[in-house]
Order: sequence, then C-alpha cells, then structure tokens
Amino acid sequence: MNYVPPSTTAGTDGFRFDNSFALLPPQFFARVDPTPVAEPWLIKLNRSLAEDLGLDVASLERDGAQIFSGNSVPAGAAPLAMAYAGHQFGTFVPQLGDGRAILLGEVIDRSGQRRDIQLKGPGQTPFSRRGDGRAALGPVLREYIVSEAMFALGIPATRALAAVVTGQPVYRERILPGAVFTRVAASHIRVGTFQFFAARGDMASVQALADYAIERHYPEIKNDERPYLAFFKAVAARQAALIARWLHVGFIHGVMNTDNMTISGETIDFGPCAFMDVYDPKKVFSSIDQFGRYAYASQPAIGQWNLTRLAETLVPLFDPVAATAVDLANDALGEYGAIFQRHWLEGMRRKIGLAGEEEGDLDLVQRLLTAMHQGEADFTLTFRRLCECAVSPGADTALISLFAEPIGVTSWLADWRKRLERGPGTADERTAAMRAVNPAYIPRNHRIEQAIVAATEDADFSLFEALVDVTSEPYKDQPRFAAYADPPQPGEEVQQTFCGT
Repeated sequence: MNYVPPSTTAGTDGFRFDNSFALLPPQFFARVDPTPVAEPWLIKLNRSLAEDLGLDVASLERDGAQIFSGNSVPAGAAPLAMAYAGHQFGTFVPQLGDGRAILLGEVIDRSGQRRDIQLKGPGQTPFSRRGDGRAALGPVLREYIVSEAMFALGIPATRALAAVVTGQPVYRERILPGAVFTRVAASHIRVGTFQFFAARGDMASVQALADYAIERHYPEIKNDERPYLAFFKAVAARQAALIARWLHVGFIHGVMNTDNMTISGETIDFGPCAFMDVYDPKKVFSSIDQFGRYAYASQPAIGQWNLTRLAETLVPLFDPVAATAVDLANDALGEYGAIFQRHWLEGMRRKIGLAGEEEGDLDLVQRLLTAMHQGEADFTLTFRRLCECAVSPGADTALISLFAEPIGVTSWLADWRKRLERGPGTADERTAAMRAVNPAYIPRNHRIEQAIVAATEDADFSLFEALVDVTSEPYKDQPRFAAYADPPQPGEEVQQTFCGT
C-alpha cells in the first residue's frame, strides 16, 4: 500500500489522521494492510472514547464492523507493523515486532493529545514468525475488560475502542471464534523498540527514535543540557509511579518483558494479567511464568531491570566519554527505587487513611500486609471494608471475618486508630477519601472467565457487558452489581491466565 499523507479533513467515520511515526525511516516498520475477514460484526464500541477521539459514533455503530475488522481502511490511514525486539522472561530476542497487530495511524483527540489507533488480530505481518496474525475472541474480551477497568481505576493504560468478531475461526489448542481488538495508546513505542536498533549497532536510529519520543511524549525536556539522560529519567519516573499504582490495586501484569514496557508510561498488553483475590506477594498467574519472575511483589524490581536494558541502548547518547556516560546511567537507575518507594508509600497511606507523614507509617502498612498474607485475606475487600472501620468501630467484625487468622489484624486495628487520631479531618472525610482510592469492584478473574466462556460457547455477551459496566465505576457502590464485589467461591478460582491476542 502506498503511503497516504495525513488527512486534512475527516471522512464520514470521523477519523482525521495525522500520522507522524509513518514519517520515520523505513527500518522502523513494515507497511502492511489488514487481511479481510469473512463476516465481521461489532461486539462493542466504546462510545465515550470514540467521542473523545472526535469520531462519528453513529457512523461507527453502522459501519464499524468493517473498519475495526480491517476490511475497510479509513481514508488517511497509513497501516504499518512496528519493528521491535525484547527480553522475554530474561532472554533476548533480537526481532519481534507487531506479529498480530497493525497500526492504522494517529489522531489528535479533543484534548490535543496524539493517540495511536491499532488493530490487534487483523492478519499476518512480516513479523508474524509463522503465526496467523489473528486473535481469538476470549483474549480480545479480556483486554477490553481489563484495559477499560484500569482506565476507570485511574491507572495509565492503553484503551479499548472496539471489539469485533470476524466470522471465521482461529486454530489454537482448539478451534475458537476469531476477533479483532482496536487499541488506543499514547504511542506503541517500547523499551524493545530501542533494543531493536541498539542490537544492530544502529545508533543513528536509536537517536532518531529518542528524538521522536522526546518530541511526542516529553517535549519539555528537549532543550535540556543532557536531553537523552533527561528522557531516560522521565521514562523511569513514569514507570516507577505506574508500577506503584499496580501494586495499590493488586494488579499482576504477567508478562513484563521489555517489549511490554512503554516509553509513555502506560500499561500495555493484557494477556496473562490478573487482579489478586487472596493477598500473596509471590502470586503468579501467567501460565508461562514457571519460576515467578513476574510475581506481584517482583514487579518493582523487574521494572528496574527493564529500565537497565533501556539505559544500555541510550548510554552512548548520555556523554561522549564512555565512563562518564555509564556513571550517569547508574546514578539515574539508582533514583528509580526511591521514586517507586515514595509513590508506593504515599498510595498506601491514602489507602489506609493516613494524613501527613510519620516515621512509623511504613511499618504500619507492612504489618497490615503481613496480617493479610498470614490470614489469607482478600486484597480488594480488605481495603474496601477498612474504609468503614475508619468511621465505625462496629465495622471491624466484617473486616476481621475476611481473615482466616484474625489475631494480626485485630492488634493492628488498635494501632491504626491511634495513628488516625493524630491526623486532621473528620471520620466521615477520612472514609470518603479512602473510598475514593480503594475500589469496590475489580475485574475479578473468575468473572472474566465466565464472560469469556459465555461469549465463546454460546455467543452470549451479557456477562461481558455487565463486567464492563460495573468496572467502569469501580469506587462507587452499585447495589444491582453487589455480587461482583465478592471473591470467587471454592471451585471458581482462576489460577492461571494465558497469552492470546
């Protein structure tokens, strides 16, 4: 397909493309069109996001199946598959790339932000490595549910614009319905994108990519004395804040490979991810994580490991003197841990209602987590019920009932209340603040699996729709969805999740 210049006018669907990544040198991507599918139909259009992007909702509800399946490429799009490499479970793979994803192009949303529009599952690309380039329905629904839940929780993440069934099967361990997911992101530039060029000794492309990423994501630093070092520090700071926020809601990414860490600081790729039920710092869900590399409590350290790989690609740009450049890189990496710890502790203080800072706050937080682990308490319910304990000691019974071993939390509650008394504000104000950061609803694994089974086996999307609805307002009590706050019953637990899209 020949490159189409950025649109100056929108088509009937409202897409007004302004493509910048497609103007980079050809080694950054492969131009490729989506492969048409048999009989697409639209499962879900994210109306509010479509409106934010300036799209024509009515037109997309009518014609969206053709566009979001890849059957009809909007005017002004410049379809391409991005090149990148990556460390996968610690092993470097020099060429990965978009094997089952095609970037249609970029639009400027109503707030002036540049956003990528990408199809996942639209057919083979030059990076497919013998794969079919397709996605199954189940993983598409999982990514839609979880990415929108993360957005509602206030955690930076890629967004779900649409999901489409293709009308033709995909062949995995068994035959499954095919689907295509439309993802919206600040960009799809990853640590692995830099690694792709660094591994080839192509520092000119590394520098060109860094210049592009700075202009797109961190324009405030482009005139810095050391812009590439400032860029690295900015990326590291965003990742530290992001991973801290994952931990605040019990989120486990599952595949924190370097090709799944964005430069923008958004959560990306929701394959074997999950939210914990019972709190366990060593919890792993990914079926391919045999040694716990990406366990819940390991995520901050893995974030630093991934950033070290990014620093390795950029270090020649930090300073012309190699030894000085390495020292600068090490100093910057050393700042990551303190930034993460600050964000994590600030967030945990908010979760348990602490105002201000006291020396014993970290110990108080850790004691609660230890009691939760020993008592096998549900992560989300523990913090949500704690909100009520802040205003009413009578709510302690409901909280304590979550613990198989209550001694630890009983003694903790007494010390917690003493700490609360030293803070400002009324009990009602404190409870309201806690409820604003402790969700009542998360997309629990067993609910996601129920929705996937119903859709895959019976073409019933009602559970999917309900889960999207309830998690769109996670901090609000919703009586008609009260059961969605409950942890799984015995026999409903989901112990493993899988890659798929």
